[in-house]
Amino acid sequence: MSYDECYVKSVIRTIPDWPEPGVQFRDITPIFKDPKALRMVSDAFIQRYIDSDITHIASIDARGFLISSIMAYHLNLPLVLVRKKGKLPGETIHQEYALEYGSASVEMQLDAVGPGDRVLVFDDLIATGGTILAACTLVKKLGASVSEAAALIDLPDLQGSTLIQDSGVPVHTLMAFEGL
Repeated sequence: MSYDECYVKSVIRTIPDWPEPGVQFRDITPIFKDPKALRMVSDAFIQRYIDSDITHIASIDARGFLISSIMAYHLNLPLVLVRKKGKLPGETIHQEYALEYGSASVEMQLDAVGPGDRVLVFDDLIATGGTILAACTLVKKLGASVSEAAALIDLPDLQGSTLIQDSGVPVHTLMAFEGL
C-alpha cells in the first residue's frame, strides 16, 4: 500500500450501523475537508487517464461529481451527469436497477454522449455495482462505449466490481475496504 493510499484511507471515516444496522458506511466527506487528501485522490485519477483515449466522463450522483469535476477540468474533458430519475432537465433516458430492497432509477440527458464517444463512468464507491451498471447501460443506449468504470473505493465483499467486470467493463479503484 502506497503512502498516498494509507493517508487517504486514514482520512475516510467508517460509521458503523449507518444507514441501517450491520452496515459499515465508508464516509468520504472528510476528504473534501482535507486539501492534501483531495489532491492525492484527484491526482491519482488524473494521472491514470491523462494519456487515455476517453472522450467524456459520466459521473454518478452525487459525491462522484465532486472528484470527477476536478478530473474533467484537468483532463479538458466534458463531464456528463448521471442522476436520480427526475433531477435532470430536458429530454432524458432512464434505467432502473435493483437495490437490496426494491429498485431505483438513474437518468442521463439524451445529448450527453453519442456514437464514437468513449466514456469513463465514475462514482465514489462500488458496492453491489447496480448504479454503475445502470449508468453503463445508459451510455450504451446513447450509442457511446464505456472505456472503464472507476471509483475511489471498492467494497469487494459485495461483489459489485466483479459483476461490472463480468459485464465486459474494466474496473479501476484506488482502494478497497473489506467487510460490509
